[in-house]
Amino acid sequence: MIKYIEFGNIFEIDGVFNYAHGCNCAGAMGKGIAVQFKSKFPEMYNQYKKKCKEGDFALGDVFEYNYGSGFVFNLGTQISWKTSARIDAIENSLDKMLLFCSKNNVKKIALPKIGAGLGNLKWIDVKLVLERISEKYPDIELFVVENFKEVDNLELV
Repeated sequence: MIKYIEFGNIFEIDGVFNYAHGCNCAGAMGKGIAVQFKSKFPEMYNQYKKKCKEGDFALGDVFEYNYGSGFVFNLGTQISWKTSARIDAIENSLDKMLLFCSKNNVKKIALPKIGAGLGNLKWIDVKLVLERISEKYPDIELFVVENFKEVDNLELV
């Protein structure tokens, strides 16, 4: 199930402690929401950077990072910060993430509109992939924040 939130902050959704975002495979988190992930989870960033440097993180991959209270899912959606995201990479990484979640009892994940900001894809195309892939995992709720806005604890209705 997907709940779209027009304005908000993925890190401020009440009751959600698992987060996902699209990443490049070059080890850079210097723009967009990636900067927030890098700041909030510095050890995750160090491991991500190492995986990229060693060639262990490619398009369509997922790097699951357990930060103690939940997971951060780094989705390999673009080759570098200079290239656009690829819809097939989004599809593959989402499917892998949701399969991991179904096997590990992860029920709620917050994410931005991956691939449609700095990734340069059309949001409607990404949305269709999100909806198609998430249908296979009806017990997992995705909370997609379509536009960043600083708010205090978004309550889920």
